[in-house]
Amino acid sequence: MDFEFSDEQRLLKDSVERLIADRYGFESRKTYLASATGWSTDVWAQYAELGLLGLPFADEYGGFGGGPVETMIVMEAFGRGLVLEPYFATVILGGGVLRHAASAAQRSALLPLVGAGKLKLALAHVERHSRYDLAHVTTNARRDGDGWVINGTKSVVLHGDCADKIFVSARISGGSRDRGGIGIFLVNAAAVTRQGYLMQDGLRAAEISFVNAPAEAVGDPEAGLALLERVTDEALAALAAESIGIMTEMHELTVEYLKTRQQFGRPIGQFQVLQHRSVDMFVALEQARSITLYATMMASDDNAQERARAMAATKTQVGKSGRHIGQECVQLHGGIGMTAEYKAGHYFKRMTMIDKMYGDADFHLAALARMGGIF
Repeated sequence: MDFEFSDEQRLLKDSVERLIADRYGFESRKTYLASATGWSTDVWAQYAELGLLGLPFADEYGGFGGGPVETMIVMEAFGRGLVLEPYFATVILGGGVLRHAASAAQRSALLPLVGAGKLKLALAHVERHSRYDLAHVTTNARRDGDGWVINGTKSVVLHGDCADKIFVSARISGGSRDRGGIGIFLVNAAAVTRQGYLMQDGLRAAEISFVNAPAEAVGDPEAGLALLERVTDEALAALAAESIGIMTEMHELTVEYLKTRQQFGRPIGQFQVLQHRSVDMFVALEQARSITLYATMMASDDNAQERARAMAATKTQVGKSGRHIGQECVQLHGGIGMTAEYKAGHYFKRMTMIDKMYGDADFHLAALARMGGIF
């Protein structure tokens, strides 16, 4: 199989990597993190200028018609830079809902604004007792004239504190864990109560309360779970690509440190046992990279079962590799690897948070076993 990028994809890769190298040095990132928003509005504008915010959207909505491969390229570069901007929440999650289920009128009204950097989105689906079960929804929606109103609370809404519009999963019928009766609705941020906070990896999230919040349905209000699962599968492929960028950076940082740190009059990288450990890191990285390519190819598959199988396998391997590489990176750096002033620990924190999103490696390994394995 041909894994070579096209000329357009190579150009995208070069452009994004150059932007991250120029604007996302570790000291610059700390400045963005300390700002009022927790990320850079100037860099966000540059994403829009480069077309990154409209990358997966159709030409007719001002986008570039990119697919999972283009998303993989961008997310891997973002992983290397530990990007803080709400790209994942807006383009991958919110944009995924719009692409797959919104009406033509909704797409025409919203997608050009997203691509221009003038509209930020969030997807509110996690509830306090839902764990990793997308079908566990107690937030409810009821008819109110021609529209809907939402009541309930959502937790850990990624970049929910800065979103202009919020997609929310809400139940219109059935019990709290029934797969049917779940819809996806669009709510203006001004109609909700939000409490934003900083997460361990530097990204922001929010607890959001909906009290008779006016909403409009997105797609079939009885079949929102299938939409949520599809968007989540695409998100898992994107997170796997981000993880590759993070693990690559941790491996390179470690190898460079082994070449420069002196002990007993010579670089510690000359000790064979440490060479073996760095090689094991590389093997784990390549295993994760291979399964991420598979996830990228499967992200747009219409077969929900095969797509879910691929994502479970990917999440399992990426989580396993990320934990191994992160632990080795911190341990081989010694005490400096634990400090906030050095970037190794920041990469490990983000890798750990990614592992917990939408189910950790153990959760997906069990799911994969129930599905009968990867093939």
